[in-house]
Amino acid sequence: MSRAMNRIAVLTAALAVGAVAGIALGKPRKQFSFRGRSVIITGGSRGLGLELARQLAMQRARLTLIARDLLELKRAERELKGLGAEVLTVPCDVRQQREVVEAVTRTVTEMGRVDVLINNAGIIQVGPMDEMSLEDFEDAMAVHFFGPLYFTLAALPHMKASGGGRIVNISSIGGKIAVPHLLPYTASKFALAGFSDGLRAELKQKNIHVTTVCPGLMRTGSPRNAVIKGKYRQEYAWFSISSSLPLLSTSVESAAAKIIEGCRRGRSRVLIGAHTRFALLLNEIAPAAAAKLSSIINHLLPGQDSGAGAPKMGYESHSKWSPSWLTHLNDRAAWKNNEILIRS
Repeated sequence: MSRAMNRIAVLTAALAVGAVAGIALGKPRKQFSFRGRSVIITGGSRGLGLELARQLAMQRARLTLIARDLLELKRAERELKGLGAEVLTVPCDVRQQREVVEAVTRTVTEMGRVDVLINNAGIIQVGPMDEMSLEDFEDAMAVHFFGPLYFTLAALPHMKASGGGRIVNISSIGGKIAVPHLLPYTASKFALAGFSDGLRAELKQKNIHVTTVCPGLMRTGSPRNAVIKGKYRQEYAWFSISSSLPLLSTSVESAAAKIIEGCRRGRSRVLIGAHTRFALLLNEIAPAAAAKLSSIINHLLPGQDSGAGAPKMGYESHSKWSPSWLTHLNDRAAWKNNEILIRS
């Protein structure tokens, strides 16, 4: 009898827990709207940042765009105001904490508050480890880790004072799986992903939702602004082609839409691209196979150039392979997303 009673007691307790969980999960959550929200986007003058701004403008967010280049900012501002958006542009080097604090202060002064922070600013150096300098790693860490850290520290007091907010950190598949010939980028994105995941755990109780975004290759048009080292024509060719092929990359429009929806829902992580999900799954269930595949890819990439000169920008590294029909989608995206700036 006692054994039967114990089973009934356990079953009753399980049903009670299930009922409470069901009520909690079934409780409708208030829909987060971007209308009227003050949104800071670093790296907002071109590429993914600009597309995020476009889509948020259509949702009537009030935008602050952060970038180093004033001409790029003004060009983005004209486009967004043409969509009816309220836009503030602030020239700022995210590597400089003083400038970051001034940028956030100006945003609060002119926009009244900070509701959403999207840490998107980025740089990328392409080439083998032997060609990378200590400064390359320091620069990548300054932009991808310390920049988001500075902006987070500056924005948090305002979010806490207003009762909550949202922070989106654009990491990368390279922040979860090491990618050869992109080591400064990979190392710094790993740091950002770890910071972002830990930050979410600490801020959730303050009604501040942190989302870590891990996209794979995207068709933003940005390869032309990458720093290329070593055998620069060959390095640029593989990087720009792989960033353009539909099976290996995602359109910037699709990526931006998924990031915004992830931010709206307060998701912990947003993975972009089937190739990203596959790579992460392979790395989890068969790490040895993933490491072997990475080694094979590295073997196929260009080797060290013993006579390498100064680093080149992507747009200085053209060859018969790039630009070509293989890079058409990314080349077209470059024009659309302000990656090609015609200076007068």
